[in-house]
Amino acid sequence: MKADALRGHLDALLLAVLDGEPRHGYAIIEALQERSGGSLALPTGTVYPALRRLERAGYVESAWSTVGGRERRTYRLTAAGRKVLADERSAWQEFTATIGAVLLPPPATA
Repeated sequence: MKADALRGHLDALLLAVLDGEPRHGYAIIEALQERSGGSLALPTGTVYPALRRLERAGYVESAWSTVGGRERRTYRLTAAGRKVLADERSAWQEFTATIGAVLLPPPATA
C-alpha cells in the first residue's frame, strides 16, 4: 500500500492497534502488519514520530518496560485517546459508506 494512501489515517491506525493492550513500538508495527494482512509495513521512521505526536496530544502515554529482557518504551491509550479513536471509527464508517455509495455499482434491479 502506498504511504500517500495512509495520509490522514495513520494516527487512527496507531490508536486502533493500542486499543485493548499496551504495546511497545515494534509490537505496534507488527500488529499493523498482521491486522492488515501484510499490506501495512510501515517503517520506524514513520511510526515513532507519530507516536510522539500522539503522546504530546495526550492520546497515548508511554513508560519504559522490560520486554524479553530488553528495555522498551511501551505505549497505551489514554481516556482522551479512546474518545478520539471512537470518533475516528465513526467518521471512517461514514466516509466509507459515502464513498462506497458512489464507487460501488448500484444493485441490480429485477
